[in-house]
Amino acid sequence: MWRKLILVSILCVPATAIAELRHYVATMGESQWRVSQNTPVVCRLEHDIPSYGKAIFTSEAGKKLNLNFTLDMWVKPDQVTQAKLMSLAPKWRPGVTSKEITSLSYQKYFNGEVPKRAAWSMLNELSRGMQPTFYYADWYNQADKIAVGLSAANFNRKYAEFKACLSHLLPYSFDDIAFTVLNYEEGGTELTRFSKQQLDKVKEYLSYDSDVELVLVDAYTDSHGGRSVNQKVSEERANSVKDFFLASGIPQDRILTAGHGERRHVASNDDPEDRALNRRVVIRLTKPM
Repeated sequence: MWRKLILVSILCVPATAIAELRHYVATMGESQWRVSQNTPVVCRLEHDIPSYGKAIFTSEAGKKLNLNFTLDMWVKPDQVTQAKLMSLAPKWRPGVTSKEITSLSYQKYFNGEVPKRAAWSMLNELSRGMQPTFYYADWYNQADKIAVGLSAANFNRKYAEFKACLSHLLPYSFDDIAFTVLNYEEGGTELTRFSKQQLDKVKEYLSYDSDVELVLVDAYTDSHGGRSVNQKVSEERANSVKDFFLASGIPQDRILTAGHGERRHVASNDDPEDRALNRRVVIRLTKPM
């Protein structure tokens, strides 16, 4: 009789009473922040979360300052998961009030992403000694809860290094220069003034971004003059751009050139303005998918 009563009592215990909270966060001794990339093209601040994965703040070159946060998980979500991002006081700061930063969804099989404004809030909270923490239900047992925290220990010195990197990012991105059209003065290989500035931008970007696989250079002319002469002029223009990149330290095997002469016009050749559009070199940059 007593055994039956004990069994009934166990079965009647609410599920919430036996729910588990698994908390992943680096201890003060484990907490290590590092600036893993520091170039005018990309700045990256990383933090390892023991037994869970990695926290990554990334900002890339562009017209506007951008920031992305990625929660890089060893085990990706097995379903769409709703999460809440809180700013908590670490245990060595009792009495400090916590606050919500944002709510978000983890997509199935993908790392967690946080939008720009919330990512800046996370950095601000970390600089105050707070601990941004993600809360969500376990993918395989909704009764169990997961907490994933970013420790503020050893943060501020690396954050200063990260901000210094942000101040030196180029004011244009890969997309801004991945398709660049250069125009020439009439005859010869002399670029227009604006095109010289554009070429300098491409050169500067290439000097920092080793992920660019190929630089494709295609040169064209207007239809004034003989075809064989125009073909030669286009090849000279393509080679002059190639030589410019080679002198800047870009490896020769990353540059492919082609002269197309007076083929593939983008405008008529009836007036000087249209002919100027046809005298061009197109630079295309490619990166791995």
